[in-house]
Amino acid sequence: MRRVACLALLLPCLQLSPAHAEVRVLVADTIRTGDPAQPVVGALAWDTDSGKLLDAGSAEAMLQLYPDAPRIDLGEATVVPGLIDAHAHLVYLGDALAQADLSGARSRAEVVARLQAFEKNLAPGEWLLGGGWDQNRWDDTAFPTVADLDAAFPDRPLYLDRIDGHAGWVNSAALRVAEKGGKSLSGDWQPEGGRIMRDAAGKPTGVLVDGASTLVRSHIPPLQDAAREKRLAAALQMAVSNGLTGVHDMGVSREDLALMKRLADQGKLPLRIDAYANGNQDALDDLCRSGLYTHAGGRLQMHGVKLFMDGALGSRGAAMLADYSDDPHNHGLLMTSPEEFETAVRKADGCKVQVATHAIGDRGNRIVLDTYEKVLGARKDSDHRWRVEHAQVVSLEDIPRFAKLGVIASMQPTHATSDMGWAEQRVGPERVKGAYAWQRYLHSGARLALGSDFPVEQVDPRLGLYAAVTRQDREGQPPGGWQPEQRLSAEEALRGFTSDAAWAGHDEAEVGTLARGKRADFVVLDRDPLKVAADQLDDLKVLSTWVDGEPVYMAPTPED
Repeated sequence: MRRVACLALLLPCLQLSPAHAEVRVLVADTIRTGDPAQPVVGALAWDTDSGKLLDAGSAEAMLQLYPDAPRIDLGEATVVPGLIDAHAHLVYLGDALAQADLSGARSRAEVVARLQAFEKNLAPGEWLLGGGWDQNRWDDTAFPTVADLDAAFPDRPLYLDRIDGHAGWVNSAALRVAEKGGKSLSGDWQPEGGRIMRDAAGKPTGVLVDGASTLVRSHIPPLQDAAREKRLAAALQMAVSNGLTGVHDMGVSREDLALMKRLADQGKLPLRIDAYANGNQDALDDLCRSGLYTHAGGRLQMHGVKLFMDGALGSRGAAMLADYSDDPHNHGLLMTSPEEFETAVRKADGCKVQVATHAIGDRGNRIVLDTYEKVLGARKDSDHRWRVEHAQVVSLEDIPRFAKLGVIASMQPTHATSDMGWAEQRVGPERVKGAYAWQRYLHSGARLALGSDFPVEQVDPRLGLYAAVTRQDREGQPPGGWQPEQRLSAEEALRGFTSDAAWAGHDEAEVGTLARGKRADFVVLDRDPLKVAADQLDDLKVLSTWVDGEPVYMAPTPED
């Protein structure tokens, strides 16, 4: 019997296996399959040509069945099904990695200092782009202005995405570019689905919320294909290095899907992408004309569309049934009118395309649920698996409607821990009871699919597991967790990132659990996430990430 000892999962260990081997056996102290029939096993066996699991069971049984197969012994490591981020943005992550990182900045001055350091590598006249600022972290939580940027950057145009991607902060140079030969951004008019923040004189202050951001963004020079591919490759590598074997990429354009197809054709997709078309645009038209798209390699598909209903809570763009508690007379924004939204849902439904809709505020969520109910009609019990993305603040009377309509709540645990310091200020003590209310959904019978919304939050799903189980920041605050009755168990959280995420993408026959006939997609961790203390979940180490039975990421060793 050939035995490959890979306690540290060094790449040379795998190279000892012959290239023509048809079966490989992996042994570990704990392999959590996610399969209720045998939740914990000691070994996996898979076909190296198809990348599919042949069996799972005790180490003794697998080694008896496949005595000549190369053996990978992981010792005390723990194997779990491949982690799937049910809501993320790979292309945006690639962009964020190439731009100024403003996340975590504690003041306007810190933002400016980071931008000045980043600017040193830019060519004259080149736009300075960045993202991740969050005024809620500053002592002065008011929106920033052009004046905060103009002194340091009088001539170079800047566009800075807010952390949630639902507002942009610009300087006067960027406003001048936008207004050249076009409509003035001053006055009292507002673009559809957006808001230009203005002073008392009607002049733009420098923050453009939701749809208003395109007034400046549309003037940023587009990237060349080589740069776009390089950025996407960097995002993919970051994803697999954090244990992700699958991503539901929300809002993929026709051009971005073409880029993903090229990488898939070249065998350069290290994980599975469930791409969701970017609204009622060209990509959805392609699905309606040509049918649902599935790449022959099994790592890329587009079977759904991501629609938008409202904005974000942090920028007060989420559509609310009543005024914001900290901003009277502001109900938020609808990025799509109810009539246009119904048209898009009916179009997708007619083309057999799965519908997923961004909705954060209680009014936004109610419109989405009302429209889903209207369009589905008597088919609400069908296997449609329509989704609401985020479902952050939902009226308590609307939460049970998710289960009744068969609608998936696609939620991001780290949103709760990022927002918990100010969410109640936005919506008040009563409405906050329906905010990030994970257990309320589960108790009503609804399904949860968990993700991160990266790059709004970090890519790392371990942070999502930690946030879901503790509802605390990484310093352990607040004691006992924020609204602790809504915490998930470690098992519920892991399921949300594995089998429930797979189910939300109609992928449960292929991934989500480690069972015979499914893909050999798994993650090797240094400890068991279902046995460690909750406050250690964010410190689990990803030793390796496997897709189709091949390693797509190996953790560096001290010698590397």
